[in-house]
Amino acid sequence: MRVLERCDALGAISEEPGRLVRRFATPAMREAHALAAGWMREAGLDTREDAVGNLIGTRGEPVVSFGSHLDTVVDAGRYDGPLGVIAGIEVADRLRDVPLEVISFADEEGVRFGTSFLGSSAMAGTFDVAQLRWTDADGVRLADLVGDPANAARDDVRAYVELHIEQGPVLERAGAAVGVVTTITGQTNAELTFTGEAGHAGTVPMDARRDALAAAAAFVLAAEARGGDGLVATVGQLAVAPGARNVIPGAATLSLDVRHVDDATRRAAAEDLHAEARRIVAARGVELAWELRGETEAVPTDPDLRRRLEAAVGGDVMRLASGAGHDGVAMSAIAPVAMLFVRCERGISHNPAEAVDAADVAVALGVLERFVRQLA
Repeated sequence: MRVLERCDALGAISEEPGRLVRRFATPAMREAHALAAGWMREAGLDTREDAVGNLIGTRGEPVVSFGSHLDTVVDAGRYDGPLGVIAGIEVADRLRDVPLEVISFADEEGVRFGTSFLGSSAMAGTFDVAQLRWTDADGVRLADLVGDPANAARDDVRAYVELHIEQGPVLERAGAAVGVVTTITGQTNAELTFTGEAGHAGTVPMDARRDALAAAAAFVLAAEARGGDGLVATVGQLAVAPGARNVIPGAATLSLDVRHVDDATRRAAAEDLHAEARRIVAARGVELAWELRGETEAVPTDPDLRRRLEAAVGGDVMRLASGAGHDGVAMSAIAPVAMLFVRCERGISHNPAEAVDAADVAVALGVLERFVRQLA
């Protein structure tokens, strides 16, 4: 199948040998965009890049915009993002009489600068220009790699639709090839730093220690315990200093990710965890710095577009929420959005083991074709 062959070709483009890593504004990312731009032109689309590096293939005055991303996490799979871009190109090739566009958004993952949804937020006119001062691990400023984000803003997107692997096991458990997304979950992201006092691991009595790692570990377990009933709370990164083998850690910094489809529930959970962090540091004699790093509201998909997608699926339609954020979150500020999930093996994503079945992708392409015909 051509779509999967093209995902394989993109999967061979990486910054590092032996694993897939494709960050924003790197030579690997530029190579991937050049390859995708060629496929867009073959499908009859005119291509351009905007001020922040979004790759856009357009034909006429589009009735619908397909979008996703080609940047990846570190040690990624081949389908999270690329499948949506390549599927859009495939639909454009099959429906050459229909005016539409395909967008590969810049920096959806935010790995290099922490600027998740950079491209889509710039297109939606919601990009925080303060982020232009942010630097990567090598001290490169984002401002040195992009133009004025305001020049990427648009107000002419009529409908935004994204195909994506589910990134979860719901469709597989239900025996469904595809599912229609009802809501994209809201997120709260915070960075916590626990600061204690470094000391000798062998000489400081247990009751005199101010161990930052122990405090951080208690918080990790508290976050895990807070999850359930649709709420997820995850610590994804943990850095410890000084980190020597025989030294009590003096500082520990971690990332917190809280998600739920109901924004009030999510905010309450984040506030509870902030309070729990304060209780932990008070009990352990360490200090806490809590920094809110980002917050996105839950985004219900557009009811009309959702009905059209369901009609294109036909029969019994699997409806589900998206636990992951997508460029549709930003694009919802300027256009109605819809999402179609395709089943992925064991629900694995952000992992080299990502896998999809060609038959499922064929079903998804058929759904998208029928959907576009309704809009044309």
